[in-house]
Amino acid sequence: MAAVAAVVPALAIPATAGATTTLIGSGSSAEQPILTALFAAYHKVQPKVHFIYSPDGGNAGAKDVQQGRSQFAINTRAPLPTDSGLTYDKVFKDGICIAVNPANHLKTLTTTQVANIFLGNLTSWTSLPGSGLTTTIAPFGRGSSAGTYTFFQSAILKGQTQAGSVAQKSTDGDVAVAVKTTSAGIGYVGLAHSGKGSGVKRLELNGVPCAAPQIKSGKYLLSRYIWFVVPRKKPSKAAVAFATWIRTKAAAKVINAAGAVATYQNKNIK
Repeated sequence: MAAVAAVVPALAIPATAGATTTLIGSGSSAEQPILTALFAAYHKVQPKVHFIYSPDGGNAGAKDVQQGRSQFAINTRAPLPTDSGLTYDKVFKDGICIAVNPANHLKTLTTTQVANIFLGNLTSWTSLPGSGLTTTIAPFGRGSSAGTYTFFQSAILKGQTQAGSVAQKSTDGDVAVAVKTTSAGIGYVGLAHSGKGSGVKRLELNGVPCAAPQIKSGKYLLSRYIWFVVPRKKPSKAAVAFATWIRTKAAAKVINAAGAVATYQNKNIK
């Protein structure tokens, strides 16, 4: 198996003595905090399994699996016709949160307002009463390699391409840092990258908070399933075993603690 061509430093869980299986994966950076926790927890259950993961974006990860560079991928959007030869399974849920700098006084935005910001139709915070800002809006987002962008483009932009004024970042973490350090900033990030300690402020969307209960129920508009992706033909048995374990009660505790939302338990991946 060829090594994954990572666009950002790979995440690895060190092997223990006598390790016999190395699982190579790639994909979502939004889910990297959750995967870090899952890899560590599974390593305790199966100490001979060693993970190497490159958070190069969900869409890039799917291509990695198609081209044999990864044994599995984590994607944040549903299967597309271009995902030929792949099997997608739902493993947990997450939400895309709209995040602003804490200097911003807004508490909520509508989907139309968010779309207009990222399409470049709203360019000044003065257009949004209550922000307390008079500066030009500084939007941060992801690029086409990210499943998060594909989901956001479909759900919020209705298929349109985000404006050239949107500064594209390689990872969700980079988006969060950009918003944290830019008083006029706004971005879209996963739940784990917008919580306590992130330095950003989550906004409600249409009056509904980006929070675990609303994500689990689907009341929050930008709730989404996270998908485990393997080749349709001859998938790695070790990868399938790991995906099946992710949907157990033990893994659910890890997922919830790491900042995502466990939904599927005790269901085998086929």
